[in-house]
Amino acid sequence: MNEEWTVRRVLDWTTNHLKQHGSETPRLDAEILLAHARGCRRIELYTRFDEPLSDDERTVMRDLTKRRARSEPVAYLVGHREFFSLDFRVTPDVLIPRPDTETLVVELLDAARAIEAPRILDLGTGSGCIAVAAAVNCPSSRITATDLSEKALAVARQNAEAHGMSDRIRFLQGDLFAPLGGTEQFDVIASNAPYIADSERDSLQNDVRSYEPRTALFAGPTGTEILFRIIEESATRLAPGGALILEISPEQSAPVRQRIESQSYHDVRVIKDAAGLLRVVRARKS
Repeated sequence: MNEEWTVRRVLDWTTNHLKQHGSETPRLDAEILLAHARGCRRIELYTRFDEPLSDDERTVMRDLTKRRARSEPVAYLVGHREFFSLDFRVTPDVLIPRPDTETLVVELLDAARAIEAPRILDLGTGSGCIAVAAAVNCPSSRITATDLSEKALAVARQNAEAHGMSDRIRFLQGDLFAPLGGTEQFDVIASNAPYIADSERDSLQNDVRSYEPRTALFAGPTGTEILFRIIEESATRLAPGGALILEISPEQSAPVRQRIESQSYHDVRVIKDAAGLLRVVRARKS
């Protein structure tokens, strides 16, 4: 009963507790939360296994663990998430960046590489992870990012500033293309727009369903409503030969491809993510 709450003991107890409460990555969750509570890097936990936690650290860790046990996402609890080897601030106002979306960024950078000063449009930017990753990795690019939510744009602006990209990215509030100038065109249009069908809500994990912003997840009865809008409206916004790059759900690859091929696009490809799932559709404007 008098055993000290060392780093090792807290990690072991928290891992078991989160496992019992449904976490799919209980050890990782425990490490991230404890590193946050101690104000250190995760790797430092392993060099300080036998150090006892202070009373303040235990209090913070206890609160974080309780919230995680109720399915609150780790990224929201610690306030940041790594994406494309960059650190991004996240809040409940934005979708949490996911490794799946890194596939979209890879394709975006590949499309932009052949253009001297590519004009890139990121629709539904959320945390700004796509726009910022593109700006950091393609220094010659000029990027515009739109989002319906002003709160999301506030987070995106903070992330752009944190990475020194504020002067490279223009943020506009509005629904998809609505805030753009009359005939403005782009060399690359990319989007991780909402693509989950309303009927799929109950099948989502609780940390997604209960905590991430609904408007960033659900698109309508079929899940393709916003994707189809982007495909159709991009036809007038892409410069000749420009690239359209969209993240999709694997089962949407056929209908999305068919809709793209029915418009003024060619060289349509569907790309798999790191898990081997069909995740990104890329096409060129004729």
